[in-house]
Amino acid sequence: MRPTPRAARRRSAACALITTAAMLAVGVQASPASAAPPRPDKDALPVSLSPSERAELIQDAEADAPETAGTLKLGAKEKLRVRDVVQDRDGTTHTRYERTYAGLPVLGGDLVVHETKSGKHEGVTKATKATIKVPSTRAEVSATTAKKSALTTAKDEAGAKAKAADAPRKVIWAADGNPVLAWETVTGGLQEDGTPNELHVITDATTGKELHSWQGVHQGTGNSQYAGRVTIGTAPGYTLTDTGRGDHKTYDMNNGTSGSGSLFTDADDVWGDGTPGHRQTAAVDAHYGAAVTWDYYKEVHGRSGIKGDGVGARTRVHYGNAYVNAFWQDSCFCMTYGDGDGNAKPLTSLDVAAHEMTHGVTSATANLTYSGESGGLNEATSDIFAAAVEFHAGNPQDPADYLVGEKIDIRGNGTPLRYMDKPSRDGSSKDYWYSGIGNVDVHYSSGPANHFFYLLSEGSGAKEINGVQYDSPTSDGLPVTGIGIANAEKIWFKALTEYMTSSTNYARARTATLQAAADLFGADSAAYEAVGHAWAGVNVGTRPGDGGGGTGETYETTDDVAIPDAGSAVTSSLTISGRSGNAPSDLRVGVEIVHTYRGDLVIDLIAPDGTSYRLKGADSWDSADDVSETYTVNASSESANGTWKLSVRDSYARDTGYIDSWKLTF
Repeated sequence: MRPTPRAARRRSAACALITTAAMLAVGVQASPASAAPPRPDKDALPVSLSPSERAELIQDAEADAPETAGTLKLGAKEKLRVRDVVQDRDGTTHTRYERTYAGLPVLGGDLVVHETKSGKHEGVTKATKATIKVPSTRAEVSATTAKKSALTTAKDEAGAKAKAADAPRKVIWAADGNPVLAWETVTGGLQEDGTPNELHVITDATTGKELHSWQGVHQGTGNSQYAGRVTIGTAPGYTLTDTGRGDHKTYDMNNGTSGSGSLFTDADDVWGDGTPGHRQTAAVDAHYGAAVTWDYYKEVHGRSGIKGDGVGARTRVHYGNAYVNAFWQDSCFCMTYGDGDGNAKPLTSLDVAAHEMTHGVTSATANLTYSGESGGLNEATSDIFAAAVEFHAGNPQDPADYLVGEKIDIRGNGTPLRYMDKPSRDGSSKDYWYSGIGNVDVHYSSGPANHFFYLLSEGSGAKEINGVQYDSPTSDGLPVTGIGIANAEKIWFKALTEYMTSSTNYARARTATLQAAADLFGADSAAYEAVGHAWAGVNVGTRPGDGGGGTGETYETTDDVAIPDAGSAVTSSLTISGRSGNAPSDLRVGVEIVHTYRGDLVIDLIAPDGTSYRLKGADSWDSADDVSETYTVNASSESANGTWKLSVRDSYARDTGYIDSWKLTF
């Protein structure tokens, strides 16, 4: 992008921040390691922006938005609105935008623009590559009809206590890759277990067909068995107002389920007595958890508060009666905790506080839609940073672990709610990715990402960390070597804030984390390779090299090729030279395709002499998104040298996609 006077000011701000950012602290690896972990490139780490510096960057980006839209070749009816900005220490700026079309919000149209320190446009990460355009913005289906339909869906999914909320808003729905005019209705009331209901229902404004739905209240769970005697932030006059952390406040819901409750006050600034019978005790744990999580994001990632603007959220405790859950809501910018079974175990432990607060960070950055594979990644992100916060805190009263809700005893037998080393140990979560995992509850489809993070941090196999026994398997039975949580957490955060979008799925999460690892450690680094091995260990993508850690030579092209809807086959070419003899009998073909209905796709490998090898046929029952597979072909009769082609044809209408990358491993 051509530098402008505003871009120049952004460069100056970046330079002024580089020296102070060097004081950022990093989390300490608490587990044993066989070798020293790699060190990230400090210039690729996020700089710590003050709220005013961040506001200036956002203001400049807003002013430059029309020019940015032109650089991206957006349509005349499209406009960009800044959502978030992240700046690296070397001055590289990553600006996240929402889009509008003819004044209507484009859901699933978000994108991140990457600029160098000099203001040069370096690339863009899009939630969809589809052209945003609809025949008309006039709805054939009325808002009233859409609202009635949405309420029916809400009662089916959330329960009889769900009710209609505000009037629907007209939007462009682009998350499926086929932009259409739609109504978005956010329903209200309560879910079956008493959790607030904010089910978003998308209705086609032309046909009345329901296109998508997701829950806006992000739930998690943990335990309040306390962190010992802790220091908490309060305000003069002794209220639970953390003046050092954006005036974060903690309220007593008094067992109600609506409103803000009452701000906790005290006569002597000594809070609680360590037992659930004292109403302040749960407030102490929740307030402490919010403070520790704030400090973690500030000290490790340079982020000042959930939105990066230095503003604290709100915490509400004693929600409902014997309510066994906790949740985050964007609408109130708050996290809320129940008191657990029998009102004896408030769900206010450190890992729960970090989990819920991270939902806010995710919402303010990638905004991963809370359904399908993106919903699983959303939940996993909260579990991942809950573990990272525990390791960073180093509280001996709550030793860090890779368990979720280990003290809540929600099952009554002393076992954790979730396990990151082998998610299936909880009886419901999934260890590995598979086609259709997006149809699983997001708390269980989070399993592969949690498993990936554990493998990347600690590696596979049996080990003991802080007194906890782990034994992590891999989908292919091959080992993974960890790089330490202090490095893994930086890779995930950079991927989340700079390369993931609202529609990111597992295949794209792999791409995002590989890009983050390349930025931080280099594309030829052991850390980059470890990311590839960890993803392959949960059945996402292939192993680096020959697929098993051997010496197989790989050739890859990453040029995008659009796949026409119900059109002719398209090809992507890969030219091999300098090899002797024929291709092997186990030639591996790694295919990464972004597509809204993978069952429509017919995929062939075409050898240099024109021989075609069928990799995948059409399957109308395979409704999952994307293709992330490695196919094996007996190509021993083919010369290795020459131009190989990947041929892809979309067999049916109303879906879009593109070849993202593909490779051959000899």
